Amino acid sequence: MEAPLPPLPNVRHREIEVAGVRLHVAEAGDEGAEAVVLQHGWPQHFYAWRAQVEPLSQRYRVICPDLRGFGWSEAPPDGYGKQQLADELVALLDELELERVRYVGHDWGAFVGFLLGLGAPERVSHLFLMSFPHPWPPEGRPDPRRLLRLWYQALIAAPATGGVQPGLVKRVLNAARAVGEFSDEELEIYAARFADPARANAARQLYRTFLLRELRGLVGGEYRSRRLSVRTHLLMGSEDPVLPAEGIGGYEPYTDAMTAEILPGPGHWIAEEAPQEVTDRLLRFLA
Repeated sequence: MEAPLPPLPNVRHREIEVAGVRLHVAEAGDEGAEAVVLQHGWPQHFYAWRAQVEPLSQRYRVICPDLRGFGWSEAPPDGYGKQQLADELVALLDELELERVRYVGHDWGAFVGFLLGLGAPERVSHLFLMSFPHPWPPEGRPDPRRLLRLWYQALIAAPATGGVQPGLVKRVLNAARAVGEFSDEELEIYAARFADPARANAARQLYRTFLLRELRGLVGGEYRSRRLSVRTHLLMGSEDPVLPAEGIGGYEPYTDAMTAEILPGPGHWIAEEAPQEVTDRLLRFLA
């Protein structure tokens, strides 16, 4: 039996068929208001935005999709390339009859946001992206110290593991947090979804696709010929153990529309570790 949805006040839930996959979408706010999409990363789902949904919904129609393989969306055996995830989001906007939205992304949701801004800039007016590097890394050999930070990705992607398991989810959530603690209930809300073999495999495919295909493109300068024209703000936590904040620069030759900021204190789960600071920045930037 499908696990119950964690409760969020005044949130509506529905399922939408998009390009052959059933996506779960949580919504709040006036359906006639301007729309803002909040897109999570691994290992989370719509619940990652629990601190932002209510204040944003006072002004916007808030749309929180679960990526394929995550949360309460369908978990097909393949299809976890990040460009495909970006294309599915555009298809979701079509289904919702939304021509243009504001977009907020964290982790893989941030990478999807960069792909949206580069490939479909007419569909997004603002990009607020967190805890993921911009797609223009320095030229030359990558810093091996940065690659070592990706140890957990190799573990998730390894064929022998069959995908990520709940124990690893809890370990990574705790290890990448610098402010406060996840409660046992919060850890279980995220980790329990990966007890499903289909979702464990989805996580494996997500990271395997990145490590075997997409990382090579990033390091090789795949995006250096493309400019970002959408107004964008990149926010990183100063204590993020996965993505060193000191590498936030270097985007300037590729966009005149982006700003970047390091928020002192939080680690990787920035919207949950510093909810008020993130919400305040969102309200200012999206307006």
